[in-house]
Amino acid sequence: MTTPALVTNDATALGLLAAILGFVFYTNSSNNPFWKKFYTFVPALLLCYFLPSLLNTFGIVDGHSSNLYFVASRYLLPACLVLLILSVDLKAILGLGPKAIVMFLTGTIGIVIGGPIALLIISALNPEVIGGHGPDAVWRGMTTLAGSWIGGGANQASMKEIYEVGGDIFSVMVTVDVIVANIWMAVLLLMASRAKQIDAKTGADTSAIERLKVRVEQYHAENARIPSLPDLMMIVAVGFGITGIAHFGADILGPFFEANYPWTRDYSLTSKFFWLVVIVTTIGLALSFTRVRHIEAAGASKVASAFLYILVATIGLHMDVSKLADEQNLWYFAIGMIWMIVHASFMLIVAKIIKAPLFYMAVGSQANVGGAASAPVVAAAFHPALAPVGVLLAVFGYAVGTYMAWLCGQLLQVIAA
Repeated sequence: MTTPALVTNDATALGLLAAILGFVFYTNSSNNPFWKKFYTFVPALLLCYFLPSLLNTFGIVDGHSSNLYFVASRYLLPACLVLLILSVDLKAILGLGPKAIVMFLTGTIGIVIGGPIALLIISALNPEVIGGHGPDAVWRGMTTLAGSWIGGGANQASMKEIYEVGGDIFSVMVTVDVIVANIWMAVLLLMASRAKQIDAKTGADTSAIERLKVRVEQYHAENARIPSLPDLMMIVAVGFGITGIAHFGADILGPFFEANYPWTRDYSLTSKFFWLVVIVTTIGLALSFTRVRHIEAAGASKVASAFLYILVATIGLHMDVSKLADEQNLWYFAIGMIWMIVHASFMLIVAKIIKAPLFYMAVGSQANVGGAASAPVVAAAFHPALAPVGVLLAVFGYAVGTYMAWLCGQLLQVIAA
């Protein structure tokens, strides 16, 4: 007989998650030497997953019976996607020059192709690893990695729902995601410290980057402002208003395809959640060409990030840490490492061919793999004024992440069949 969880009230569980997130962010921004050293080795994002998982592992909260994840994924996630995507400035991104866009898209292609390649290699070495056709099939878990490594946490959660990924394989892939991605970021930061020498050897022209520093600094000086109450209410109105529209459309399109074109189930077109994400992504992109995008100056992406971290914590409630000690999980880490090697190889080869500055390669890669949380870190390693460029490309990653991760999922499904 299963022992009931200590906390069964979702309001109490939400309070615990909020306290955990507050603790992580407070200590992460602390100047205390202990915390500075601690977060040098332990990523804050990992704690946002890991600490809530302890509540589930030790029976304090039963994540599977809680409705917090459902609420966060259906209401906060769509609003988060809208607020992140509407700040995309396609004109500014194109202004970075074709090489920056080429490197970003190369990184995206490397992730889309790298997953299937990694699955093929591991299946040849140990066919049992990719076995299974249920929710915990490895290929399903890999779709969440694709979502995270092309767009970020929001796209990862989207893939989890679209491909109906089981909690056990997802918890393993979350750990693979954080560890492998942080190893690669450490490599990029190391390369950034030798950027001048590397660019000199490849013959890359870095003059555009110097002009970019001036343009970025000027834009933020002219537009950034402290948000007022009307600003915050407008952010809430846009985020949840479009979420409501998307739910309305998804409730029509999902059942329509299910009833009239049942064969489209293999392409997720019968999934209401698929249409929910596609609609908010499309509307968000459309709004990025209007005056609505200026709510980003008041901190729309910061509000979106708060929603995202609440979602991350609710996902953590589904994790059971005790299941991560399985030796078979080492094969999953091998999949992640091979996948990242394919991505890195694509980036380095193309950068050498087109003589792209290391900055474009590093930020283009991290905008895919790390998203808005860490792309600015890598960009700032080159120059503090360039941090917003990392955000800009990472937000572009949110926009294409849903589509490209879905495509990667389709390729993974074909290989695993």
